[in-house]
Amino acid sequence: MQCTLCPLSCGADRSVRAGACGVKGLTVAKYYLHPFEEPPISYRAGSGTVFFGGCSLKCVFCQNFEVSRAMRGKEVSPAGLAAIFRELEEMGAENVNLVTPDHVSDLICEALALYKPAIPVVYNSGGYCKTDALERIAPYVDVWLPDVKFFSPDLSERYTGRRDYFAYASRAVAFMAKTPAAWQEGKLLSGLLVRHLVMPGCTSDSLRVLDFLKEVLPPRTPLSLMRQYTPMGTSSLPELARPVTAREYRRVTDYALALGFDPLFTQEKESAGKAYIPEWDD
Repeated sequence: MQCTLCPLSCGADRSVRAGACGVKGLTVAKYYLHPFEEPPISYRAGSGTVFFGGCSLKCVFCQNFEVSRAMRGKEVSPAGLAAIFRELEEMGAENVNLVTPDHVSDLICEALALYKPAIPVVYNSGGYCKTDALERIAPYVDVWLPDVKFFSPDLSERYTGRRDYFAYASRAVAFMAKTPAAWQEGKLLSGLLVRHLVMPGCTSDSLRVLDFLKEVLPPRTPLSLMRQYTPMGTSSLPELARPVTAREYRRVTDYALALGFDPLFTQEKESAGKAYIPEWDD
């Protein structure tokens, strides 16, 4: 069967070989209670994150490149993944957080059909996904947690390898925005929380992303403006060899406040560093 799950539609028979995402089936690099997601996601006990191997994007700045390039990860079956969901729930996780799920969403659907946790299921996506794939997994998802990385096709091509990134991400976010929000004492039980990573030298593009989000998002949709960009030595692009400056980050956060985004989650400069990057399981 030729794979057309993600926008690349590489046509790989993933029962035989890896697709453009780098994986054949499900691989998991780590699962644990993650305390450093946004407060409505990690909440008190931590988010039950599951890091999947492979990715349809090729971000040159990826902090999790060992996982996204499928260098790390253990193969699991849908039944094995369902067991992980149950284990995270028994550990006291606030939710089950599916990190980079787009290229394996069909197999995740199989796992969720075997066991749907009683806690919220979070779909933590890079944003580069097809709406028809989202429609198939939507019955199992409570909270959408997408990135909107770039507006400019030139920037997205340079930094993610995908010129059509915004074309897909914009449609994906519009689809996710249809899910009604539900809160309980500051914890997001259902709905949408959008993330945007502020990049060095890209603040003008960030403002265009915010303009788009202001148009498409329902009122009171939480926005997370991340300051955690960390030069990882995986890119040869000279403009990415430095962190985001205070002035750059303030320009974007001030604009978000002026547009009326509320709740708005921001980060301190200390969030940029390798201390917050997970240690991958062997």
